Amino acid sequence: MASPPLPVTMSGAAQSSRVGPRPAREIYAIGALAMGYAAFAILLNSVGPVILQSIDYFHITKLTASTLEAFKDLTIAVVSFVIAAHVPRIGFGRAIVAALGLAAAGCLLVPLANSFWAVRAMFFCVGFGFALMKVATYAAIGQISRSTADHARILGFVEALFMLAVVASAWIFAWFIDPTHPADAGWLRVYWLLAGICGAAAALVSVARWDAPISDAADHGAEQPSIRQMLALLKAVSIRWFVPGVFLYVFIEQGLGTWLPSINHQVLMLDSAMAVRAASAFALSIAAGRFVAGVIVVRTGWFALLMGCLGCMAALLVAVPLLAGAASPHEVHGWLDMPMAAWALPLIGFFMAPIYPTLNSVVLTSVSQERQAGLIGLIVVFSALGGTTGSRMVALLFSAVPGVGVLYSLLPPIALLALVVLALRRRVGN
Repeated sequence: MASPPLPVTMSGAAQSSRVGPRPAREIYAIGALAMGYAAFAILLNSVGPVILQSIDYFHITKLTASTLEAFKDLTIAVVSFVIAAHVPRIGFGRAIVAALGLAAAGCLLVPLANSFWAVRAMFFCVGFGFALMKVATYAAIGQISRSTADHARILGFVEALFMLAVVASAWIFAWFIDPTHPADAGWLRVYWLLAGICGAAAALVSVARWDAPISDAADHGAEQPSIRQMLALLKAVSIRWFVPGVFLYVFIEQGLGTWLPSINHQVLMLDSAMAVRAASAFALSIAAGRFVAGVIVVRTGWFALLMGCLGCMAALLVAVPLLAGAASPHEVHGWLDMPMAAWALPLIGFFMAPIYPTLNSVVLTSVSQERQAGLIGLIVVFSALGGTTGSRMVALLFSAVPGVGVLYSLLPPIALLALVVLALRRRVGN
């Protein structure tokens, strides 16, 4: 039997007392938000293909190309910290439309300017826009969710579509790349398509409506949070536990996701093309896990779900090196030839999937509506820092620890994340 939901403090349409079928306008609004969020997923996760193409096309060094990651992640962290608290004053709807418009402008700049500085500018625009998009999307979901479980379900759906778009990103870019002529300018045409996707998403969001239009969020009369008030949220013990939890989750996800192709290729002996394709199963597993978790969380409660997922993640991280060591090295010609370890490793994403959206929902629905924008700002900042740190740390460990044993280095962050979940349960309940 599921535990009773956490008491929710939400405004207007988000009161847990609302019952009955969800109005069509809310379903449309959720779909519009999900499409905009997915557009950013494609752009944010295109860094790898863009680096690959930029080296050949713009004739730059690998070190220069690597700066694209910083233009994206550091912009997300800084903008989230400085501007997130002011999003309610701008209005959630206007912020989302502006974010998508900025990303579309960055996409158009790349083929028009046809230079590496334009690519850098594009990732700056994407990072800036995503900081606005994430804060506004999370806060807008709070207006239409009816309980903690409903909030987790909607957020899990949106994040699941985000991961599906991550999978699609590689295939979209690959469609425009000519492997026989890597220096051909044809790959830049992908940005006309991406600009169109961003523009279409902005148009859908601009006409979305719910009980309180998202563009009128600034008119509710509540005091808008300042940066000082956003930092003041850290005085709450539950939030002081929650923020490290966000950091640790993204640390694990980005650390594993970024280096999974290298592990597949260098350790599990897949050729480079197969290694990249096999790694895409990680994002696909996360998407599937978030769809499934939206159903399970209502029955189990969030605590049992997350602890079970963390246990399964740890078990897989222990099992994969054992499977890799037991298998005899052999040449891989297709999917059926892949070793069991290469199939098992991406499954970690399925159990990892519910953790991030569920943790966010638990804490967001435990604070008042006027404090949610500031809290979302903290989420985005520490997510960006966790992703950058995780990727860097796993890179260093991958150089120092030979073979698949590098996976064991992710067990301590999982254990720390379990402590965070235990602490949050004591503070906010189940």
